[in-house]
Amino acid sequence: MTIRNAISQIWYTRCPVPTPVGLATQLGLLDETFAREGITLNSIIDSKDRNIRSSHFNHHLDYSFRHGGNVPPIRARSEGNPTRLVGITWTDEFQAIITLPGSGIKTTKDLVGRRFGIARRPPGIVDFMAATALKGLVSALSLEGLTHQDVEIVDIALPDSVLDNREGPQLYGLRNRQAYGPEIAALLRGEVDAIYVKGTPGVSVANLFATHTVAEFGFHPDPKIRINSGSPRILTVDERFAEDRPDLVAKLIETLKRASAWAEGHPDEVRRFVAREVGASEEVVASANGPDLHKHLGIGLEPELVEAIGHYKDFLHEWGFLASNFDIDDWVDHRPWALLETRAVA
Repeated sequence: MTIRNAISQIWYTRCPVPTPVGLATQLGLLDETFAREGITLNSIIDSKDRNIRSSHFNHHLDYSFRHGGNVPPIRARSEGNPTRLVGITWTDEFQAIITLPGSGIKTTKDLVGRRFGIARRPPGIVDFMAATALKGLVSALSLEGLTHQDVEIVDIALPDSVLDNREGPQLYGLRNRQAYGPEIAALLRGEVDAIYVKGTPGVSVANLFATHTVAEFGFHPDPKIRINSGSPRILTVDERFAEDRPDLVAKLIETLKRASAWAEGHPDEVRRFVAREVGASEEVVASANGPDLHKHLGIGLEPELVEAIGHYKDFLHEWGFLASNFDIDDWVDHRPWALLETRAVA
């Protein structure tokens, strides 16, 4: 008889974006699954303790899982943090290069010789937003046979870490600050000519300032153009969780698959749940993620999904965002999926 490590609590975190974890949390499925095991789920990103919140980015907590943008967990793995990649979700979203009307920039070719703004945060936490903007720029330019050397990249210095300013009157009662504020401010001041935006905050800010879309490629047919920090998003667990309780990791995946299956039959509810998750209206969610969002909240570990993560990992290494390179296949853990298959057969 196998003696399993007793666990009383598990830490979890998710990005404020469409994910099966977010959906399963709102449906109460995750609490239900782990409560049956006598386990309490604790939210990392909602903790008042800065050190605990930092695990959202560096994955340092034992018995934890994370689902969201792929840059922080890829960076954590490159730093030697012992984690496992156990699931991947690909939900396409709005991605665009935008400029102000009157800039003279109508098409991607007009970006040649112009200033492209990249927001840069202080050292410490991996600068995932800078990595995202750079990949967006490279993808857009490549569609016209151009490279980053054809534009002038201008850094927009940000004073705070993503862990700072999580509370206070400047948030006006919201959980997070609206993205792309510094970039838009730089556009308005005339310090840069174009910026990259994505997702629901990208749609909102582009709409607010009536910007001109130079290029939109979030739903481009070539997946290597769409690949970025949020396309695909990944589910990772720490090594102790993976090694000590693979049965619980399998139950986690099984629960997320239940949420994904529910989503396919409830498009209106999914849009409403995602709107709550991202802090936007349902109209903005529909614009940013398209009419078939409910069909794209699945989770898997198919080779093409792993290849997509490997492609972006190589981009991050090439651009200096990783501490060191690593083999993507060594990161992937298929064991929980094998357990699920064994249960299905039994």
